[in-house]
Amino acid sequence: MGPSDDVLTSIEICAGAGGQAIGLHEAGFKHLALVEIDPHAAKTLRENIKSLDAWSWEREYCDVIAGDVNDFRAIPESPDQESHVKKAQKYLGKPLSRRDLSLLAGGVPCPPFSHAGKQLGKDDERDLFPRILELADELRPEAVMIENVRGIKDVKFEEYRKYIEARLQGGWAKHPATGIEEDFKGLGYEVCEWEVLEASDFGVPQLRPRAVLVAIRKDVLGDLKFVWPTATGSPKSVFRALEESMELRYDPYLKMGGDVARLARECLGKWKTEAKKAENRKDFGIAPTLVGGSKKHGGADLGPSRAKAAWSLLGVSGVGVANSHEVGVRKKSQDRDLFRESGPMLTVEQAAIIQGFPDNWKFSGGKTAQYRQVGNAFPPPVAAAVGKAIADVLLAARERDRRKPGPAEVLPGQAGPALADRADDRSRARV
Repeated sequence: MGPSDDVLTSIEICAGAGGQAIGLHEAGFKHLALVEIDPHAAKTLRENIKSLDAWSWEREYCDVIAGDVNDFRAIPESPDQESHVKKAQKYLGKPLSRRDLSLLAGGVPCPPFSHAGKQLGKDDERDLFPRILELADELRPEAVMIENVRGIKDVKFEEYRKYIEARLQGGWAKHPATGIEEDFKGLGYEVCEWEVLEASDFGVPQLRPRAVLVAIRKDVLGDLKFVWPTATGSPKSVFRALEESMELRYDPYLKMGGDVARLARECLGKWKTEAKKAENRKDFGIAPTLVGGSKKHGGADLGPSRAKAAWSLLGVSGVGVANSHEVGVRKKSQDRDLFRESGPMLTVEQAAIIQGFPDNWKFSGGKTAQYRQVGNAFPPPVAAAVGKAIADVLLAARERDRRKPGPAEVLPGQAGPALADRADDRSRARV
């Protein structure tokens, strides 16, 4: 099999458990590599690609790379180095090279810009914007998509955003390391702005605003226009999202009869009443933002006090995460998981529903590791909407260019790497 103009390829860094990868896959992109440092999340990616029929293309041509993105080699710099993108060579018929890729995507770590953290931005050791800029220079894909928390749009990060934009499309910006204004050559992209998209606008039953940057190579974009996706419908409530799964969790106890069945009926009825009542509020009964937390901080729960209070209004206890549910099976942890006065705790599977994951996507690791994968994810429906908007431009550009005689124009800055800028990225990219 060889490359086709109808196939859109992608590489994703900081892939996590696959939220963005699922959405881009749904939008029509075929993944050549998924890079993720967390071993549990990397195993989640491998196991789902291995078992799901819809991912047969990735089984054949996609490398799941468990490791630090700073060590990821897409295109080796010297003959003695080996690319980490190996399986794709069967599809491409050669090693991956510059301008082969359709899309470079990444949900770079959000703590440097999160309102829940110290907002150190470029001074945070977890800032991986320099690394994705370096990869954009190295690969020169047709498009770049970067996702982060809404906090990146805060006024305090305006200079850093301008620097990122200047690195991609050229222009004046203050260098984050020196504080000196520079005229950057750019990498030949047009930045289609930073847009804040609300997950609940795309059928996700959760308040989860995410900032997304899309940049498209100027020779690809040409006379075309990238159009940001708009809301797909009215918000979906937690009651509608979880009603079936809650009924399935309580069902084994309802069938037992006696006091246990009576308690189960009361608890399920109370949850339904609270969750349904919440649909009449101004937020339509959607969930607060799920938080995955970090390895440094305790086990899994549904967030700080404010988030727990919001979950309480939905009839859910936010003090922890329940053990996994198996249909028709009673659990010894029933009192903790289901029969609390404050309401049932969510399972990882239910948290995944709140995040917009498909039912057949399974998570690896223990309960806390699984929940963190879910809580840190980019909701697949939002990624699908943005991916579809990017795909529309790339496919339209290919159709336009098929009708246009002569070689495509090579813009300044595309013939060779911007060596100074690239070296700067390498020195600043760290974890």
